[in-house]
Amino acid sequence: MSGATLRLPRPAFGRSQVHAVAGCYFVASFAALGLPPYLTQILPELGDRQARWAGVLYVVPTVFGALFAPLWGRLADRFGRKRLLLRAQLGLTLSFLLAGWSDSLLTFTLALILQGILGGTFAASNGYLGAALEGPALSRALTLMQGSARAALVFAPIVVGSLSGWLSPHRQYALLAVLPLTAALLLAALPEPAADQEQSVSRPDPVLDVTAPPVSLKSLYTLEFAFVFSTVVSFPYLIAFVDERLPGTSPLLSGTLFALPHLVYLVSALAVHSAFRDRPRTGIALGFACIALGLAGHGVAGSLAALIGVRLLLGVGLTLGLVCLQVLAAECVKGRAPGGLFGSLEFFSKAGAVAAGVAAAVGSARFGPAAPVLTGAAAATVTALATLLPPLNHRIRWSR
Repeated sequence: MSGATLRLPRPAFGRSQVHAVAGCYFVASFAALGLPPYLTQILPELGDRQARWAGVLYVVPTVFGALFAPLWGRLADRFGRKRLLLRAQLGLTLSFLLAGWSDSLLTFTLALILQGILGGTFAASNGYLGAALEGPALSRALTLMQGSARAALVFAPIVVGSLSGWLSPHRQYALLAVLPLTAALLLAALPEPAADQEQSVSRPDPVLDVTAPPVSLKSLYTLEFAFVFSTVVSFPYLIAFVDERLPGTSPLLSGTLFALPHLVYLVSALAVHSAFRDRPRTGIALGFACIALGLAGHGVAGSLAALIGVRLLLGVGLTLGLVCLQVLAAECVKGRAPGGLFGSLEFFSKAGAVAAGVAAAVGSARFGPAAPVLTGAAAATVTALATLLPPLNHRIRWSR
C-alpha cells in the first residue's frame, strides 16, 4: 500500500492581506532602493570626496543579504514566518537609523552591512505568503510582490531627489527609517500562518499524490540567477550609455528611459500571469528571447524612438520572465518549507545581481558603456536556447 499526501485546507487569507504585505514591502523598500543611486552625493559628506567607494558600497547590502537569506528562511520555518518578517522590517529600521546618523565612512559602511544582514524583507514576505497561499493564488501574490519592487524602483529615486532640496540624501536614511517601522506595526496585525498548514494525512490512493514539483530546485535557481544577471547587468551604466548615444539628453528623459521596462511590468504583469500561469515554459523562453533582442537592440539604437522601442521590448521580456519564475516558484514550494525555499531563491537572485554588477563594471571599463547591454543579450540568448534543449528540458520536468 503506497502512501500519498493530501494537504489540509488552509485558513482564509484574503486579497486584503496580500495587498497589505505587498504595500508594506513597497514602503519599507523606499530607502533601500531610492537612496543608493545618490551614494556619489552621500560619500563626500563622510570623507570620501571623490566617492571612490560608491561602486563597492552599492553592492554591500546585496552581498550580505545573499549570504544571510537562506539562514533567515530556515529560521522562519522553525520559529514562524510572521516573526521573521517583523524581524526583517525592524532590522531595516535599525540599519537606516544608523546610516542616517553616521558621521564616518566606517560607520556608514557598517550600517549598509547590517542592512544586508538584518533586512531581507522581500524573501521574508514571500515566505510568509508561501505559508498562507498555494498554486495560482500564491503565484499571483508573488507577481504582485514583484510589482511592489518595480514600483519602488521607479518612484523611490524620484521622491529622494525631490526631498534633496530640504534634506540631504545622507540624512534621509534616518527620516525614511520610519517607513519600515510603520510597515512592522501594520504587519503585526496580520495572522501567523497556522502550524497545521504543514500537516498532512496519509491516504492509500496514490492518485492523490500532488507533491511532485514540476521543476527541480536546481533548475529554478539556475533560471533565477540567469534572469537577474541578464537584466541587471544593463542597469549601472545605462545613463552613461544614453548620454553616449544621445548627447545632451536631460536627466529626466534618461531616468524615464531607465524606468520604462519596470513600467511595462506594472501595467501588464497581472494580465501576463493570467495568460501564462498554465504554460510557464513558453513564457520563460519568450521572456529570455525578448530580453536578448531588446538588449542587443540597444547596441544599434541611434535615435530616441529606437531606444524607446528596445526599452519597451526589454520590458516585455522582464515581465514574462518575472511572472513565469513566480509561477514556477509557487509550484515548487508545494510540499516544501516556504521560508527555506524563498530564502535560497533570494540568495541566487542577489548572487546574479552581484555578478552582473561586476561584469558591468569590468565590461564598461574595457569596452565602453555598450558592453553591459551586449553581455546581458548574450547571457539571455544562451539561457533562452538552453530552455529549449532536451537535456535541460528533461531536468526541468515541465508539466502542464
